[in-house]
Amino acid sequence: MACLVCCSSSPESHTRYTLQPMSSPTEPNRPGGYALPTGALQAQRRAKRELEQADINLLGDTAKPHEPTKGRLKAAHSARNPNTRVYVGDCRDVLAKLPERGEVDLIFADPPFNWDVPYESWRDGMSRAEYERFTFDWLDGCIDALSPTGSLWVNIPDDTAAEIVVHLKRRGLTMINWCVWHFRFGQNRDSSFIMSKVHALYFAKDPDQRIWNPEHIMELSDRASVYADPRTMAKDQNKGLRLPMDVWYGKYWGRIQGNNKERRHQHHNQIPEVYLERVILACSNEGDLVLDPFLGSGGTCTVAKSWGRRSIGIEHSAVNAKSAWERIQNGMVRKGAAATPTEEASLNRRRRSD
Repeated sequence: MACLVCCSSSPESHTRYTLQPMSSPTEPNRPGGYALPTGALQAQRRAKRELEQADINLLGDTAKPHEPTKGRLKAAHSARNPNTRVYVGDCRDVLAKLPERGEVDLIFADPPFNWDVPYESWRDGMSRAEYERFTFDWLDGCIDALSPTGSLWVNIPDDTAAEIVVHLKRRGLTMINWCVWHFRFGQNRDSSFIMSKVHALYFAKDPDQRIWNPEHIMELSDRASVYADPRTMAKDQNKGLRLPMDVWYGKYWGRIQGNNKERRHQHHNQIPEVYLERVILACSNEGDLVLDPFLGSGGTCTVAKSWGRRSIGIEHSAVNAKSAWERIQNGMVRKGAAATPTEEASLNRRRRSD
């Protein structure tokens, strides 16, 4: 197992954590040995240079890379306090021109899945090679935009997750978690098992220097809420709490459908606020810069603004960008749903509701 040791010297500085081993990676102190993130990160470090130099050929490598357009960059919508901007255009072009390249603290990307969805201004039925090339191009733009302490999250289904992981590893990023967003309301079909998950891939430029705030996203543990184990309430800090596991589900975690208060009409694939809130609170600090290259309904910038983060959204459709901007101005519907409970009364309320 491993523990997190805080390396921050002041409240204003980025919170940095270094993994310190509590037991030998070859001698796990629990059956299965799954709780060994130190060993996993060390293995990735050893393989990093080999992956960057390896002759790895993916289908997207056969297609011609995108050439970003020239010209000045102008925001379609902008506001201050905190600084929030929305650009309309191809994210590959916008990312190449961003004045903040190399300064973005957190990127959350929920790209088109290439499932022939009839978007208003986007062709969602590319050939496989074309789509992979498109994916590698925008990923490269995101990598160039990230700060040295920055993190990249990608929300993606089964059919492209593996290719994204390989590409990010060969570009030198380190995987921190392969999380899963699980929802119960999947589309019915009889040709295969019903799809009820999407992958949430969490990568960092430098795993030791990444921004990481576990204390902001704690949740009520099963030991406290189900088994009423008194030991969880006897801790000096975070009584009855734990960090979330890597499969995410529960109240407010379902797909945004029907009369859900978060729903924005004419949007095919909307991420719940609680998902975005968990990512933003964990991987950025107040005043940090958050970017979404596929803004869609505007959720990422909405959550970022509500929590005092600066943000940049990029949206291909001017119609969607206008709708997203309206949402950003209105603010979150469920602020705090993913945040750590701060009082004993809050813990008790959550225990009763469960």
